[in-house]
Amino acid sequence: MTALAAAAPAIASMAGMERLNGPDRPPVCVALSGGGDSLSLLHLAKVWADRAGRSLVALTIDHGLHPDSGAWSRFAAGRAGRLGVTHRTLSWLGDKPSTGLPAAARNARHALLAQAARAIGARVILMGHTVDDLIEAEVMRRMGASAPSPRLWSPSPAWPQGREVFLLRPLLAHRRADLRALLAGLGESWIDDPANDDPRFTRTLARRQLGGCSGEPASPDELTPPAGWRAIRQGLGGELTAPREVLAAAPRRLIGAMALCAAGTTRPPTPASLDRIAERLAGGDFTCSLAGARIEGRGERILFCREPGEAARGDLQPADLPLGESVFDGRFLITARRPGYRIVALRGHAPQLPPAERNRLKAIPAAARGALPARVAPSGEISCPILAPNQGVGAAPLGLARLHAALGAVPDESTAGRVWRAALS
Repeated sequence: MTALAAAAPAIASMAGMERLNGPDRPPVCVALSGGGDSLSLLHLAKVWADRAGRSLVALTIDHGLHPDSGAWSRFAAGRAGRLGVTHRTLSWLGDKPSTGLPAAARNARHALLAQAARAIGARVILMGHTVDDLIEAEVMRRMGASAPSPRLWSPSPAWPQGREVFLLRPLLAHRRADLRALLAGLGESWIDDPANDDPRFTRTLARRQLGGCSGEPASPDELTPPAGWRAIRQGLGGELTAPREVLAAAPRRLIGAMALCAAGTTRPPTPASLDRIAERLAGGDFTCSLAGARIEGRGERILFCREPGEAARGDLQPADLPLGESVFDGRFLITARRPGYRIVALRGHAPQLPPAERNRLKAIPAAARGALPARVAPSGEISCPILAPNQGVGAAPLGLARLHAALGAVPDESTAGRVWRAALS
């Protein structure tokens, strides 16, 4: 590692590392493809980790999309081993789509990374994006693609796999060419994925459009909470509510985020649909659906909850509960401590609840009741873990914690731990 002494300026200018401040000092993950950007990140992160007394785990995704993908994974494992960094290869298994492959691969990659991070107790994954990625994203948007710019700090886009997991991109102030020069100075080699030159992909076309031009260095967007976000509340049934005046004055993204988090879904609503909801906020009472959420405007407070009618379209289906943790409908963390239970949506089963639970159910808005989780005991008894404690199965809503992360209200590793513990308390 002494050869990295010349890289001291690069190490010092890694952005956002102060966000890694968890008091329990959990491991930190590094997404390692074996390419120049991620390999540079691994070298620099290792120096930081040794100084900070933190452990690193390098995670490599084998997408199975190229005959050499296994060799690339072994290359990455070897480079991590040279630096004394624990390494794990994660494979994307199953059929691959014939269309939309880059997006599908990206979704699979983030899900695998998040699952692996959570399994080892890590809250942060370091990603090797650079200034060049910011420039390319801007060019792709000019070409008509919906390409978001990588942010310095953001929640994992995978849900529910990425709950409590955040991404940190400390090289966004660095140029790709400079990082490769650093590696060359260390006598390192790296992988050049031929997919980066495949003209079927928009990113390749964007790089070709840039040519040898360096472009204007862009500053990464900071995810900041909109005004009034603290007025959002989560009810007993996981429903989210906000003052009408807050939503009317907030950016459209707040409406979309509340819908996704209340519904437990992942596909963002279209700008046109958000505009329609915003228009209705200026009027009287209304009821509508958005991204799997039911939205009710009554008086001065707006309710967001799961649309129970989704059950007819294939969601909210009954399932056997595995022992340990699982997530029901993207909205509730379910903990099964005994075998033999099933989880179903409460809709149609409420009359079978014990009298005390039926009475407590009245405290939850009627629109939110049908999509609550109900546990079915091996004996057939129906109960709702939200309404009554049970030694066999417990449940906790995830919507508000997810919303805080999505809005940028979780600024660092330490806060992430506190937000998550509060969600489960």
